[in-house]
Amino acid sequence: LLTGVLLQVGHEPLPPTVGRNVLGRKVLYLPGFFTYARHIVEVDGKRGLFRGLTPRLISSTLSTITRGSVKKAFPLEDMEHVSNKDDVKTSLRKVVKETSHEMMMQCVSRVVSHPLHVISMRCMAQFVGREVKYSGVFSAIGRIFKEEGILGFFVGLIPHILGDVIFLWCCNLLAHFINTYAVDDNFSQASVIRSYTKFVMGIAVSMLTYPFLLVGDLMAVNNCGLHAGLPPYAPVFTSWIHCWRYLSAQGQLFRGSSLLFRRAPMPAACFPID
Repeated sequence: LLTGVLLQVGHEPLPPTVGRNVLGRKVLYLPGFFTYARHIVEVDGKRGLFRGLTPRLISSTLSTITRGSVKKAFPLEDMEHVSNKDDVKTSLRKVVKETSHEMMMQCVSRVVSHPLHVISMRCMAQFVGREVKYSGVFSAIGRIFKEEGILGFFVGLIPHILGDVIFLWCCNLLAHFINTYAVDDNFSQASVIRSYTKFVMGIAVSMLTYPFLLVGDLMAVNNCGLHAGLPPYAPVFTSWIHCWRYLSAQGQLFRGSSLLFRRAPMPAACFPID
C-alpha cells in the first residue's frame, strides 16, 4: 500500500540497477516492490509498511456501506441478467440500465469515502519528508478543515469519479459486445468464456483508466504542506487538468502502475505547462 503511493509521487530513494530486457539489451531498472518494501522497513520498521492503513480501511468500509444503502434506497426494478436468449436491443438496454445504476452507486460511495482517502494518502506521503503533520484520523480532519476548509477533503475527487465512470461503461459495454458478437453459442465452452469476459475486460480497462487514479492521488497530496506534494516531486498544480498535462508532457501518466519490472525513465524534454 505505502510502496505504491511512494512510487506515484515519484519518491525514488534507491539507485537503479543494470539489467537486460527480453532482447538481451542492457537497460536500467528501478527497484521493484520487494526491494522498496525492504527499504521502508529499514527506515521505519515493519509498522512503516502500514502507514495510512486505518483511514484507508475506514474509507473502504464507508464505501461498502454507502453502496449497500444506495442500492436499498434506489433498487433497480426488474433486475434481469442478460442472457443469450435476448435480442441485441434488449440485452443492450439491460446493460445500459444496470451500468447506470452501478455508476450512481459508485459515484455516491466515492464522494462519501473520499475524505478518508485524502487523509490516508497524506499519512503515507509523509514518509518522503519524515513529517508528522497527519498523525491520526481525527487530528487530520481538524487540520484539513482549519487549513483548507471543506473543499480540502475533496481534492482529487473529480479525476477519481471520471475514472470510475469510464471504467464501468467501457468494461460493461466491451464485455457485452464481445459476448454478443465474438463468442459463438455453438462453442461448448461459450458460457464459461462469457463468465470471464467481464473480469478480463476489467483488468484491461483498469490499465487505461490508471492515469485518472494517479492524478487524483497526486492532487490529494499536492500543496498540502508535505514534501511529497511540492517541488522537486511536483510543481504546485492549479487544477487536476494542470496535473494531467504536466504528467503527460513528462511521459509519467502511468507512473507507479508497475510494481515489479520498472524501467528507469529517459530524461524528459521540458515542456511549458501553463
